[in-house]
Amino acid sequence: MHSTIQTYFTNLNNEDKQVQYEAFMQLLAATEVEVDWAYEVWDELVAGLTSSDNHTRSRYAQLLAGLAISDPEKRILTDFSKLWQMTKDPKTVTARHSLQAIWKVGLAGEEQKALVMNHFMERFTMCEGEKNYTLVRFDIIQAMRNLYEHVQDEMIKEKALELINQEDDVKYQRKYAKVWK
Repeated sequence: MHSTIQTYFTNLNNEDKQVQYEAFMQLLAATEVEVDWAYEVWDELVAGLTSSDNHTRSRYAQLLAGLAISDPEKRILTDFSKLWQMTKDPKTVTARHSLQAIWKVGLAGEEQKALVMNHFMERFTMCEGEKNYTLVRFDIIQAMRNLYEHVQDEMIKEKALELINQEDDVKYQRKYAKVWK
């Protein structure tokens, strides 16, 4: 691992919140492309999903989702349930950040894309009793749009539109539909 990347990971635990934020943003940018250091931090990221610090949980979930494209061993298939659990974190902001990033797992391959899509479909239809379920639904529709923009798979669009049409509340149906216009 390049020393700069290692420094960013070290700075995630810096006392200065601005230093933490800058390091996190640099690491997020680094995970936009395939990297050769994913497995050097993989176990640490998975372990961090259970941290008592919600900022750590959120950051590690987002980084792990981004590193899925750098996972030729397909470890994400084993660790996905832990990552998905983050989308139900007690802290709403942590849950939303995780849900908004998890679509990146679908960029890693067909198997990963199917896993993400199945979870999106199930969660959308089953989340009605959850706190902030309309935000959860919006984030799912937006995440599906993000995935679609990257892989251009018409099935994703079809499934998203099916979910939008399932929404009973016209106000929210319109809101979700705007994501696809």
